[in-house]
Amino acid sequence: MNLRRVKIVKNENDDLVTDSHSVLARWRKHFSQLLKVHGVNDVRQKEIHTAEPLVPEPSAFEFEFAI
Repeated sequence: MNLRRVKIVKNENDDLVTDSHSVLARWRKHFSQLLKVHGVNDVRQKEIHTAEPLVPEPSAFEFEFAI
């Protein structure tokens, strides 16, 4: 399988940028605007809400017993 990556994006002025630092900065800015995030602290989530109940990790004994 031949996978090729295109590492070119347009900046705010519709100019093409190709260096990895500028590409990553553009994606960071794009998703920050998309998600309305204005800092690293806003990205952190204090609680995780899931539909499944939290299940504790099995003990070493339970793990070995299952095997």
